Amino acid sequence: MTETLHTPPPESAVIGPVTAPAQEPDKAPRQLKRSIGVVGGTLLTLSCVTPASTLFVVVPDLFSTLGTATALTIAIGALLCVGVAFCYSELGTLIPSAGGEYAMVSTMAGRLAGWLVFVLSLLVVMIVPPVIAMGTADYLAPVVHLDPSYAGAAVMLLATLAGLLDLRANAWITGIFLVLEVVAAGVVAVLGFAHTERGVSSLTDLSVAAGSGSGDGTKTVTAMLIVSGLAIALFVTQGFSTAVYLSEEMENPRKNVARTVLLTLGISAVVLLVPVAAITMGAPDLAALTSGDISGMVAAWSSSGVGTFISLCVALAIINAGIVMVIQNSRVLFASARDKAWPAPVNKVLARLGGRFGSPWVATLLVGVPGAALCFVNLDTLYGVTGVSVTGMYLLVAVAALLARRGSHRHAPAWRMPLWPGVPVVLVAVLAYVLSRQETAYLLWTGGIVGVATLYWLLYLRPRRDSRWLVTLPEDVRE
Repeated sequence: MTETLHTPPPESAVIGPVTAPAQEPDKAPRQLKRSIGVVGGTLLTLSCVTPASTLFVVVPDLFSTLGTATALTIAIGALLCVGVAFCYSELGTLIPSAGGEYAMVSTMAGRLAGWLVFVLSLLVVMIVPPVIAMGTADYLAPVVHLDPSYAGAAVMLLATLAGLLDLRANAWITGIFLVLEVVAAGVVAVLGFAHTERGVSSLTDLSVAAGSGSGDGTKTVTAMLIVSGLAIALFVTQGFSTAVYLSEEMENPRKNVARTVLLTLGISAVVLLVPVAAITMGAPDLAALTSGDISGMVAAWSSSGVGTFISLCVALAIINAGIVMVIQNSRVLFASARDKAWPAPVNKVLARLGGRFGSPWVATLLVGVPGAALCFVNLDTLYGVTGVSVTGMYLLVAVAALLARRGSHRHAPAWRMPLWPGVPVVLVAVLAYVLSRQETAYLLWTGGIVGVATLYWLLYLRPRRDSRWLVTLPEDVRE
């Protein structure tokens, strides 16, 4: 079990079983300001799940490969995420740190496992925002035609500016945008069900168009293809983990983290699955469904005016997702510096907090500005890498949950999942199998990055174990 620091230490800092002298006030780990409750945390977390932008940007790719099996695959992914959410809820209330997964896994499973989780999470959070942001141009097309790269870069820069504000202000901003995207998803669901072409049984027909034309026939979606698609299905519902990243800024995290995680997963699953089912049942034919042109189907079901409204709502949802992702990702980077993952000069810069809003402004800039630059890079193939990374990250979190009731953690005040240890045991087995069914190229890319990270651990972090990679917990969570 890794060493853990509490901040700010009163008279001593607990480092493993040894009590170390108190740090100097100016050298004590910085602490984020608690300013949000369950409502604010849920709004921010739901905005990171961003069901509408996921529905319109990511789900079309699933329709193209899974056809009518898309809803079933997402439903299975959501069911798996219930177990994952249990793990996050228990670990997040035990270890309420802005470091999120890496803080939880480091504390329970050791520093190397925590470091690898950090690398996987950093890979996900740096790639996903610009990829989604580039989808803005497609949904602004009814009003103005923009280059996807420039539109995505503008969204990332706007999200960066918003991320410099405090969380209370951002909770209201993202809450307003969230209402619009839920309305958009609701309109799509109503239109799809109102123009039903096939019955509920179509959701389990497991068919996909064999070609681009309506007369090209169909083919059956295999079980192995569904298993392979589960990595992306896990990705489209994974935003509930944002609640753990925000736990250090939540009031009463021992209760509110679990409530926010579980509430967010439930709401996002409904907001995503209902429109997917409606689209599956309402698509004119299997070829139209496989094409994934949701905007075209909406326009055919209604009018160009409704189609334009939906497109603009989706564009706002993407901007909303960018804001929340920058907020989340900057907290991860901030926490890694505060926990001394890098050389001292880098840690000092990344751990700086703004005086007025208390946000980690340097970390925010270092997440948002490179994200804007990444909009000019072809990132299509990195969706597969992201799916592998999310699955691997969940796997390590499940392993940590298996170890969460040892020693002093056994009696610590925290939310406890039902059916332990069965839930994490099943998750480990299922997620390992899902990983084994991913494309070799994506596994190799992710494995290479993990290999480089392991070398950094062996050559830099491990030899400096007394002064590097020490997970920090806020002092006020020990009551």
